[in-house]
Amino acid sequence: SEARRRSVVRKATPAVSGPSISEARSLLGVGPNATAEEIKAAHARLIRLAHPDKGGTAGLAAQLNAARDRLLKG
Repeated sequence: SEARRRSVVRKATPAVSGPSISEARSLLGVGPNATAEEIKAAHARLIRLAHPDKGGTAGLAAQLNAARDRLLKG
């Protein structure tokens, strides 16, 4: 069926890997030696501006979240 085909295609499509560490640092404006606290603070400051509820876009908020996650998880 069409629904089954879509399900198989969705599972076969690799997930987007997100930003590189360098891209994540640049997006959040932190250096290579930034601590977890500095990364979280930079994310919090930027997400307040970029959040869709504050006039930003869902796409930018998602990029900021992905950058934070990338840097905190290594």
